[in-house]
Amino acid sequence: MTHTGNPFGQVLVALVTPMTADGEVDWPAVEKHIDDVVTAGADGIVVTGTTGETSTLTDAEKVRLVEVGKDVAAGRAKIITGGGSNETAHAIELYKASERAGADGIMIVTPYYNKPTQAGILTHFRLVADATDLPVILYDIPGRTGVPIRYETILRLAKHPNILAIKDAKGDFSEVSRVLNQTGLMYFSGDDANVLPHLAIGATGLIGVTANIAPAPYRVIVDAVNRGDLHAATAEHRRLEPLVRATMTHVPGTVAAKYILHGLGRIGSPRVRLPLVGPEEWEAAIIEDELALVSGVAGADFSDFRPDRNAAAGGALPKVSGTTR
Repeated sequence: MTHTGNPFGQVLVALVTPMTADGEVDWPAVEKHIDDVVTAGADGIVVTGTTGETSTLTDAEKVRLVEVGKDVAAGRAKIITGGGSNETAHAIELYKASERAGADGIMIVTPYYNKPTQAGILTHFRLVADATDLPVILYDIPGRTGVPIRYETILRLAKHPNILAIKDAKGDFSEVSRVLNQTGLMYFSGDDANVLPHLAIGATGLIGVTANIAPAPYRVIVDAVNRGDLHAATAEHRRLEPLVRATMTHVPGTVAAKYILHGLGRIGSPRVRLPLVGPEEWEAAIIEDELALVSGVAGADFSDFRPDRNAAAGGALPKVSGTTR
């Protein structure tokens, strides 16, 4: 299929998966959270990504998250599924199921743990992209996968008609510029602290963790860059900085985002699934100190913030393991 334009949106939320205290997916909270972020300005939702705890979700949960996302978004935002696999055959089946469930696009992560060669990475991405008609975002995050998608591999992948974009968590801005010069790929910032620098050199948008808490400021930044107002974009970027630091610096972003969302009363539990655990006392204290510096950020009023360190402590063992097919 030939895809034209941007089928993904610009302000994409790397959605957390709200869970109950015993670690089961809290489906009413999922619906509410998706509606909250879309209403606040997100035009894309990435479900079952890293932030969504994809490694511990079952295949059935991943597909249902797509279905719920489509139902709640109701055309207001695109639903992208990030729940791939480091087994090519498994990834293909997951993305086919997501396409049947109504996904608007797929985000394919570099196979993790296996540490394939660039030839293996190229083959993995091509076969998965061949398996559906959906537009594809490549996810380049060597800090988690162990291997980068090298420049030469990106150039070859850019020739695939379904591969339209990259989520960049590598932070090599010179490479971003080279790829933008040499291909028609869109770039999405995968590093909350570097959203504005990415946009300033030509990125299309962001896929953000902190956007779970405050999508509206990212909408402001993207819209300002779109109209060429770097001053307004920079001012919003600076206002966001303490919140980004609180969310992304001290514990995994998923853990901090859930801790903060629960303290704001926007999800019922801050629980994560093992091996993730809630912040320890000293980590929670640092996060709360950072949040005390947040001011003037739309959607992030901490005047009545009520964190619950006890509720966040530890991690949950779900009833069914995530690798069950």
